[in-house]
Amino acid sequence: MPNPWTGIGNPYTKQEVRDRLQATLDQKKAIIAAGAGTGISAKFIEKGGADLIIIYNSGRFRMSGHGSTAGLMAYGDANAVAMEIGEFEVLPVVKEIPVICGVHGTDPRRRMWHFLGQVKDMGFSGVNNFPTHCIVDGHFRNVLEETGMGFQKEVDMVELATKMDLFSIVYVAEPEEAVQMADVGADAIISHVGTTIGGSIGVTGATRSMDFAIDKTQEIIEAVRKSNPDTFFLAHGGPVNTPEDVRMILDKTDAHGFVGASSLERMGVEQSLTDLTRQFTSLTLNK
Repeated sequence: MPNPWTGIGNPYTKQEVRDRLQATLDQKKAIIAAGAGTGISAKFIEKGGADLIIIYNSGRFRMSGHGSTAGLMAYGDANAVAMEIGEFEVLPVVKEIPVICGVHGTDPRRRMWHFLGQVKDMGFSGVNNFPTHCIVDGHFRNVLEETGMGFQKEVDMVELATKMDLFSIVYVAEPEEAVQMADVGADAIISHVGTTIGGSIGVTGATRSMDFAIDKTQEIIEAVRKSNPDTFFLAHGGPVNTPEDVRMILDKTDAHGFVGASSLERMGVEQSLTDLTRQFTSLTLNK
């Protein structure tokens, strides 16, 4: 049930969030989830009609003018940052739509069952696995896996969240990871196809093609659908940046929607602030 003490929506149960997303699909509309790094972003993302708001530690870096990948680096306590943004910036201003907490499930310093209890008590309606090691590859990924900080820890976090009646919307980079998440109760699977292109701090050379994004997203969907057809499927990142890009993904895959962080929050601020400032600075004196 919605929180009786506040008169606003959050927190919702796992099933309530699922019912809301299904209602969007029943209206033949795409599910849109948006990352928010500030309260004002969250306020106007909600006004724009998004279905979910996700808080990541990378949102703070992004809205400070740095690349979102800073959220994967040792520049702060990812879990503490997400909780702080939620408590003091986003949850106080979001009126109705579910707010999801980005949880760094591999943090070896956390008793994850205890931390997820704090996430739930704060008023979040669910969890997302960010920072995620699924987008790390090569030798460093092998080191993480072999030293107890691998992707399985993120899966374990989602399994705990499921037992605690928290909705889960998770990033994966490969079909095998998607199946792992679905098997422990993940409600929504996001195909992460790389850091978002475009704007002042998006990637240029280190990106994937749209064909790759389409093929990988569909591979992930098909892998999970065999065992859990009730999963929601979304796309994120890489060349999937604009509404036109998302239209292409929706047309060429079986995805139900899109998760935008840089695509919504950062891109919206960059261009609108530039244009508005230019309008002011173009003013001249008449005398």
